[in-house]
Amino acid sequence: MTGHGHDHAAGHGHSHGLVDDSIKRSQAGIRAVAISLGILLGTAVVQLAIFVATGSVALLADLIHNAGDALTALPLGAAFLLRSRVAEKRAGYFVVATIFVSAAVAAAESVNRLLHPSAIDHLVALALAGVVGCLGNELAARVRLRAGRRLDSPALIADGNHARIDALVSLAVVASALVVAAGLDVADPLIGLAITIVILRITWDSWRTISRSTAGTAGSRS
Repeated sequence: MTGHGHDHAAGHGHSHGLVDDSIKRSQAGIRAVAISLGILLGTAVVQLAIFVATGSVALLADLIHNAGDALTALPLGAAFLLRSRVAEKRAGYFVVATIFVSAAVAAAESVNRLLHPSAIDHLVALALAGVVGCLGNELAARVRLRAGRRLDSPALIADGNHARIDALVSLAVVASALVVAAGLDVADPLIGLAITIVILRITWDSWRTISRSTAGTAGSRS
């Protein structure tokens, strides 16, 4: 009788421990996603203010890119809210797909600039917005990567890599503004192609990170 009660108590307590760990992980994941999303939205607001003041079309393109990529946090946040490893992994694949699309767009734009050179205006505003975008995305990347490693979340790590890619793209915007100001217009699309190669490498690394989590989620139905 006593043995049964002991086993039940031990099992009961162990079950509660698992539930508590799941809830804590969910809360930590949501918090990391929310903080990084807030940082990215704040970055977009600052860039929007600079765009309103200058009217730079190039800046508008970078603004739309950063604001759109911030939305990749939504499916990942939903997965943590549901406490579903399967949904989390699917969100990770969505992030990887978004990274690949970013590479394709960057490559197409760079090739187009090589074939059809065009003048870039508002260089100071463009460089300033690039600095803001780089700092904001790098900060968001650090939040996501640290949380992803702590929570053993390949999807969150992939999203952190995604934010770091955007930081590189924004830094490339600064470099482009500088080289164009120096009269080296052809260097702008070449920088874009170099960044494309970096994005493709990180896309592959992120895909492998997500794929390796298959064994961990194969038996999970939640």
